[in-house]
Amino acid sequence: MNITALAKYVPNPSGLPPEIGPDFLLRRAEADGGLDPTDEPGIELAVRLAAEAGGDVRVVSVGPEQAARALVRALAAGAHRATLVTDDSLRGADALSTAKALAAAISREPFDLVIAGVESTDGATGTLPMTLAELLGLPSLTFARKMSVGDGRVRIERQTESGYDVVECELPAIVSVTAAVAVPRYPSVKDNIQARKKQLERLSLAELGRAAADVATIKKVATIEFAPQKQAGELIENEAEALARIVRSLRDAKVL
Repeated sequence: MNITALAKYVPNPSGLPPEIGPDFLLRRAEADGGLDPTDEPGIELAVRLAAEAGGDVRVVSVGPEQAARALVRALAAGAHRATLVTDDSLRGADALSTAKALAAAISREPFDLVIAGVESTDGATGTLPMTLAELLGLPSLTFARKMSVGDGRVRIERQTESGYDVVECELPAIVSVTAAVAVPRYPSVKDNIQARKKQLERLSLAELGRAAADVATIKKVATIEFAPQKQAGELIENEAEALARIVRSLRDAKVL
């Protein structure tokens, strides 16, 4: 079974704060970052499935050269090889542009399954797995808390607010997974050393047969403003006045 796992390079929330450039875009090439924690369970699951069924795990990412750090981390976690799509014209790419670049890289070779995190910790759109499925013409299973593969089909428990739904479909397919799907391993020193020896290819859009116009973003950041600080709440000490004051507040907020 050949599995592709998605990985994203994100700023480290506990490291140096990322900077915003004059174009209002995050300076990812300068940020202190690494592999998105939301991608780690999916990579772990991909490695386990490939070990059980026999196969290959390829990790694919889109980002600047520094994004190779995330892929090295994925290789240390057991992935066999990695592909980084890096191109200056992808700076500021939105979810759709990123999905187009990923689709071009993934479709270069046969695969049985694509595993992705539900959403990234920085963008948090939660739309990329489904967008990628549409571009590749594949079924999409989402929010998987458990997953099994067999007889050419994938079966998941889809997490919901009230429990879970059981969903299955034929392979190939794309599955987005939650943190509950697997506990990521912690790579040893030996794993990190071996990761540096594994294949990590870098591809430009031209090498993927795509022009910058093919993945051009349709969005532009016009300005950035700090969110207003929350004001302190009102303390009502007289219980007799509490109900009337709450009603007035709701009316002022046009809730009532």
